[in-house]
Amino acid sequence: MLIVTLCAICNAFAQKPAATLLTPTNHTLVMIDHQSQMAFAVKNISIEQLRDNVALVAGGSKIFKVPTVVTTVAEKTFSGPVFPEILSVYPPVSSGYVDRSTMNPWEDAGAHKAITAKGRKKLVMTGLWTGVCVALPVLSAIQEGYEVYVITDASGDLTLEAHEMAIQRMIKAGAIPMTSAQYVLELQRDWGRADTYDAVTRLFHDFGGAYGIGLQYAKAALKH
Repeated sequence: MLIVTLCAICNAFAQKPAATLLTPTNHTLVMIDHQSQMAFAVKNISIEQLRDNVALVAGGSKIFKVPTVVTTVAEKTFSGPVFPEILSVYPPVSSGYVDRSTMNPWEDAGAHKAITAKGRKKLVMTGLWTGVCVALPVLSAIQEGYEVYVITDASGDLTLEAHEMAIQRMIKAGAIPMTSAQYVLELQRDWGRADTYDAVTRLFHDFGGAYGIGLQYAKAALKH
């Protein structure tokens, strides 16, 4: 009873979180051109790490039921299918991928409608390549009044310099950078949220690198 009372007192004095923080209900996720042909030339991050980060983003958005738009460019004629980590979470048949010819998804009528129709003024974007198919819609959305976040480590480009210059350009225009792990953990926010706790820890166990191994160890150690 004392613990419950103390918790109630603590909660009474808890501060409201920043309005800039993401929640499952205040944004739309846009995953842009995570396709095989686009990934072959990426040099700023290893393909293995890129795939794990993409898996965290896709899996996390699914766990928290975030409205998600998956776009592709010339899927059948050039760029190929999206990563398996996206296919397993968002099958094309039920998820309605938007294929296009434009480098900038914002200039494609179908992609623009799919994104804006979700009705969220916060957008989270990530994709390949950072300097083109990510930067261009980010800059365009900001100009239209959207608050845009960019998941930098689930994006890639032809060189490290190309990636970093694109990130700098987007930040200068007002975009907010974040990482894949930060994205998922910001949505979870409280380990007391039991309805998503198991799914989130499983996601990091599978794709969270050293953090995932740590979770595996902690779970095993607590049994003894």
